[in-house]
Amino acid sequence: MSALLDVVLPVFVVIGAGYLVVWLGWFAQSGVDGLIQFTQNFAIPCLLFTAISQLDLGDNFNAPLLFSFYAGALAGFTLGTFGARLIFGRSWEEAIAIGFCCLFSNSVLMGLPITERAYGASALEANFAIIALHSPFCYAVGITAMEITRARGVAPFAVARKVLTAMFSNALILGILLGVIVNMSGLAVPGPLQSGLDLIARAALPAALFGLGGVLVQYRPEGDLRVIAMVCVIALCVHPAITFALGMLFSLPDNAMRSAVITGAMAPGVNAYIFANMYGVARRVAASAVLIATALSILTAWIWLGLLP
Repeated sequence: MSALLDVVLPVFVVIGAGYLVVWLGWFAQSGVDGLIQFTQNFAIPCLLFTAISQLDLGDNFNAPLLFSFYAGALAGFTLGTFGARLIFGRSWEEAIAIGFCCLFSNSVLMGLPITERAYGASALEANFAIIALHSPFCYAVGITAMEITRARGVAPFAVARKVLTAMFSNALILGILLGVIVNMSGLAVPGPLQSGLDLIARAALPAALFGLGGVLVQYRPEGDLRVIAMVCVIALCVHPAITFALGMLFSLPDNAMRSAVITGAMAPGVNAYIFANMYGVARRVAASAVLIATALSILTAWIWLGLLP
């Protein structure tokens, strides 16, 4: 119970505060849109750049950690896509968008603060190793699958160009990429510039959590509730269970196991809705899945924290 009170609930208090003030009309939706734009396009990219530029890549980019997490993520995408198509009869485009909901954990806005509150800032290195590949991997899988499905005779080169253009116009991916370049080149960021980046980065998580609550006010739990239930089970239970089993198989160190499982156990991020909206399919399901899974993760995150060493 102490883990729920001390670790999980404070994160959801910030999300709930954002939801409440927007719902009551005390904070304009236009303000939420601006806050989300700030966090998604500036603050979180600065956070990711700073963390990854200073990360010890040799110690944290280990194959067992990444395989354990991303095998669970890819299994979630496969189960969600084929479940939506074969069980619920959705079109392939809708099925891929639903599969993307099962693929894209909220690794930054929820995974980072919950891991930090549970185990301290020093436990986040494995989180950042996962996050460094998270957006590139998920968008590569989702966009490639969607563009191939929609191509219908389009040349492979054109499909590849669409995938790369969509990926590298994403601010999160650019922040990650610049962080890797600085890290591997050995370049030193000038002190005043780094201090400025640190100031922006410190605002990222609380502002993003508050903004996430405000964004969720726009979503209504509607659409096919059976499909939404499938997404919640896969995202909150199946993905972390596969990651946990593989982590045990590979004897992951405690810090790596905690980061991988907690990140895998997070609800679908707002990017799941953005992806569905980008292609104009399964938007109601994606929005409802983000809302309902985020609420359910109060309980499931507590359970996973109790199971971890």
